[in-house]
Amino acid sequence: MRLLLLFIFLNTLNSWSQIVFDKTTYDFNEISSNSERFIDINLTNKGKKKEYILSVKKPSNVVYLVNGQFIAPDSSLTVRIQVNPTIKGRFSYDIKIFTSDKDNPTIIKLKGNLTEIKKTINPFQSCPDFNSNPKKNQNKNFDLTVITIDKLSKKPIENSTVSLLQNGEPKWALNTNIKGEIVERSELGFSYFYANHPEYYPNEVAGYINFKRNYIIIELDKKPQIKTESNTLKKPTLITRENRAKEVLEKELELEIEEHVDTSTLQPIKLKELDKNDFNNTNFKPINVTFILDISASMRAGEKMELMKFSLLQLSEMLREQDKLTIVTYASESRVLLPTTKGSEKEAAKIAIQGLRAGGMTAGGAGIKMGYKQTLKSFINNGTNQIIIITDGDFNRNSGDYKKYIKKYKKRGINMSVVGVLNSEKDKKAMKEVAELGGGRYIPIFKLSDAKNNLKQEIRYISFRL
Repeated sequence: MRLLLLFIFLNTLNSWSQIVFDKTTYDFNEISSNSERFIDINLTNKGKKKEYILSVKKPSNVVYLVNGQFIAPDSSLTVRIQVNPTIKGRFSYDIKIFTSDKDNPTIIKLKGNLTEIKKTINPFQSCPDFNSNPKKNQNKNFDLTVITIDKLSKKPIENSTVSLLQNGEPKWALNTNIKGEIVERSELGFSYFYANHPEYYPNEVAGYINFKRNYIIIELDKKPQIKTESNTLKKPTLITRENRAKEVLEKELELEIEEHVDTSTLQPIKLKELDKNDFNNTNFKPINVTFILDISASMRAGEKMELMKFSLLQLSEMLREQDKLTIVTYASESRVLLPTTKGSEKEAAKIAIQGLRAGGMTAGGAGIKMGYKQTLKSFINNGTNQIIIITDGDFNRNSGDYKKYIKKYKKRGINMSVVGVLNSEKDKKAMKEVAELGGGRYIPIFKLSDAKNNLKQEIRYISFRL
């Protein structure tokens, strides 16, 4: 009986593992010797103490890189694993990753099919570093098929409007044909799709596309039919290739914002009376805003980076000549991505925003301190001086005395708001507490209409002349 109880106790300890792997299996599908053959595994520390990767056991023709030495609480670390199969045909590898939070390894299963060998693969070929981009000899341009279907009946939906975004910027917006399809030449990369139809609720999907993953299905939920005198619905606008993708997407999002997003909450009455896109010099003070961006490994997951980029690009378009914009980033370390620039220098802001890449741990405290120092340097007297943090989660618990900085600089006229991108309810509570401490508000971004609207409305709110 004692041995049984001991066995149960030890197994219970193992079940309390603090490090969470974002994936433990991956199928490369069909690849050739010229294909990219690596996958990133993100490890997140959900515990209260620092954890380590102790060792990695792997076959000889598998190589790996790690972008850090330890994982601090509420932080992430990335293990990049590359397979180098040398024999044509199917392959399967088990990689054992030992971490300090448990006795047994976490097993990563990788499989695929090497269909052709155009060149000899070195089984010891090194893993690409974390700044590597896809190889130039891969198929960069390919035919992408997007189909919209009724979620319930699975039937195709004609004349749906579908917009594709890459790197935070609309690339094209087209209507589906009678088969519910769009076939369009596209570029590989992480892509965000926004689909809409007058008779359906909008839907958004995101994922990496290339010449192998080139078929996207978007399901739409039908709206309940409301009987009116005419009982007619607004017809979709026929979109041609000559239409600008940005204008089309903005029009679709505006309709959704008008229908679903309340922009008047906690706003002064005079601000409510203005058009929500009004940002004139008479009613709004000059603003000196510093964004502190979380670009740790967890921000690489899903559509978080696309939503953040789109939101920042929308905001930068709104800024005026007298406004100032600074961007600080933090991951394993913090740095000034965009030194203070005028609001009119939109191209410089766009280049900086679209160049954002996620990876590394979460050094939130260091980023906050750097952000305040930059804001103080560009301080505008009789203006609004604001810090805005954009993150997907709680701040690193080992970030030191950053709360003292927040209190200190609030007294000097610099307030802080926190933007949560696809954050959990647990993290929402912590974000609200930090925002309140800094004299600002928590701003949620969970979909494209949030990214278009919420950050812009926060800027209008904090700079409004009462």
